[in-house]
Amino acid sequence: MHKIVIVGGGAGGLELATQLGHKWGKKGKAEVHLVDANHTHLWKPLLHEVATGALDSGIDELNYQAHGKKHGFHFHLGRMSGLKRDAKVIELAAIYDQDEEILPQRELDYDQLVMALGSVTNDFGTKGAAEHCYFLDGRQQAEVFHQKLLNQFIKANGSNNPEELSIAIVGAGATGVELSAELYNTTEALASYDMSQFNTDKLKVSLVEAGPQILPALPRRISNAAKRELEKLGVSVLTDTLITEITEHGFITKTGEVIEAKLKVWAAGVKAPDFLANIGGLETNRANQLTVKTTLQTTLDDNIFAIGDCAFLLQEDGKAVPPRAQAAHQQASHLLKVLTALRAGKKAPDFVYRDKGSLVSLSRYSTVGSLMGNLSKGSMMIEGRLARIVYVSLYRLHQIALHGYFHTILLSLVGHINKVIRPRLKLH
Repeated sequence: MHKIVIVGGGAGGLELATQLGHKWGKKGKAEVHLVDANHTHLWKPLLHEVATGALDSGIDELNYQAHGKKHGFHFHLGRMSGLKRDAKVIELAAIYDQDEEILPQRELDYDQLVMALGSVTNDFGTKGAAEHCYFLDGRQQAEVFHQKLLNQFIKANGSNNPEELSIAIVGAGATGVELSAELYNTTEALASYDMSQFNTDKLKVSLVEAGPQILPALPRRISNAAKRELEKLGVSVLTDTLITEITEHGFITKTGEVIEAKLKVWAAGVKAPDFLANIGGLETNRANQLTVKTTLQTTLDDNIFAIGDCAFLLQEDGKAVPPRAQAAHQQASHLLKVLTALRAGKKAPDFVYRDKGSLVSLSRYSTVGSLMGNLSKGSMMIEGRLARIVYVSLYRLHQIALHGYFHTILLSLVGHINKVIRPRLKLH
């Protein structure tokens, strides 16, 4: 039977596996296999909420094994480590529980391979970044930061005169901006749980951006609106500030200034995983992304496709498709059409990215962004309640792609119930 292997269970990979499972897997027309190094899926734009405790990942995460059983695909726990193109085989690294081998090194053959490995934070080789910074690439990293943050609050609350807690974030894209605002929401919420010794006056958050504006992918007026909201909260927004080194005590700028910070987060730039660089002789760029044609097929192998953050595709205007969740969603939907056309012996359709705008949530304080993007002559700025509704709807669309409308309505209802019966924050 024809075998399609998808590596990576992020937004694009999981949506594609789900749709292919329904279309061919359940009907016995093809074998659909999903490979991921984790047991569960969590929508990546939610990680900043996990990091601050605003979201309990145990409630929102999805188990790949159970989802595959329900939707007609096979799940393989493992981390891809190599590719043998001639043999049409991918290699999976062994899995260990401390010193005990749980699964040996394995191989998985394919007829068509889809790379949907997403991206990881790019520290650009900055000295000290790996040793002293927190990264928010996955649920486990976000939960490690959450525990450290919570411990700092507990320590401060146990003091009659708590010290100032300084947190610095490098990178003022969506993750950095949203995390900055969420930290103030967390601080305020903790006061209602008998932790009132520490308040926002003792919280010092610095948001550092090397470029001239925060949210560089958005129009200037939206960036300015977000900056005003952050500064109202107390965030120190530093633009045109390049970090050259990180020490235990803080960030060192190009001009030699020191931005002191107890907790340091690096959220500047993304790249595809390092092992993808020229994997199997395929064409990749400096960010390790696989170069693809407009059919989403890799340039040197028509049986290998790439979608999402690990794919590099130039548009007609000469700009690359941006590494956003909406791009991964669009490419997953389009690749389903491509695979269907190729199966029928027809010409594969070309992918065209449609920018539907971008939204940034500043926790419960505000939401700002633009709608329509290149679907109109310009972008329409929205903020406040309307922007928040649209922001939440993006996650609902992802859930609909995975579960269908009825199941998503139930999940939404459960979410509202949890807001009533569960604490506002994850306190452990």
